[in-house]
Order: sequence, then C-alpha cells, then structure tokens
Amino acid sequence: MRLEKCYFCSSTCYPGHGTVFVRNDGKNFRFCRSKCHKNFKMKRNPRKVRWTKAFRKAAGKEMAIDSTFEFEKRRNIPVRYDRDLMSTTIKAMKRVQEIKARRERAFYKQRMAGNKEREKSLNIREIQKGIHLISTPLAANKEVQKSAETSKHMETD
Repeated sequence: MRLEKCYFCSSTCYPGHGTVFVRNDGKNFRFCRSKCHKNFKMKRNPRKVRWTKAFRKAAGKEMAIDSTFEFEKRRNIPVRYDRDLMSTTIKAMKRVQEIKARRERAFYKQRMAGNKEREKSLNIREIQKGIHLISTPLAANKEVQKSAETSKHMETD
C-alpha cells in the first residue's frame, strides 16, 4: 500500500482518499481534503498558512533536519520479497519510530526551556503595572475594622 503525501499540508493520503490534480505538463498534485485543494487554487503559500507542516518546520516548531527522515524517503526500486528481510525491516521501522519520538520530545523540551522564566517575568511586570489595584492584607484588615466601627456607630445611634 503506497501512502502519498498531500502537496499542500504534507499529511498522509491513504489510497482512495483525497483528489489528484494533474497539470498539463503531467505533474501530479495530490490533496488530502478539499481544504488543501482550495488553498492551492487560491495560490496560497503552504509556508505561510499556519496549520501546515511546511509552516511548522519553517517556523522552527518541528524538527526539520534529522537522520530519521532518511528512512521515510520514497524508493522506486522494487525489491524481491524475502521473509527475513521483511521481518528485519519491520523491526528497524519500529526502532526508528522510537528514536524519532525520543528526539521530538527532546526538541520540544529544548524549545520550551525558557518559557517558564519568560512567563514569570511577564507576570511580575503585569503585577508591577497594576500594583495599585492590589490591596495588602494589612490594609484589608484596617478596612474591615473601619466598616465594623461604622456599623457599631450606626447601631448605637
């Protein structure tokens, strides 16, 4: 079963799904859904549309360079079936998938490393801007005491 990639969003197109646009020069454009086909017809750039894989890779949100991508390349040379070769290939595919998942997790952690400090500094800055809106516990106690005194004073009158 040959799994194709969508020309616009780079997601996998399974057999029998999506549409194919064939240009006059014979170039095939496969689309996974009508959303991708419509964006292609509107001449949108996939690197500028935020939900595509091309955007995520160009913006540095996903790994763009890794040796595990070499295993996913399309090979047009047919290989004669061999049971041992097939079993070793399947084992290798599972191993490559594990390595790729581990590297993606490490990439994500490294990308998100400075976010906690950045978020903390933004929160501190926001508090400093609106410090006049925050009442201290001591001031709150004084206000409660004043309101209690005024209520006592009103009751005695």
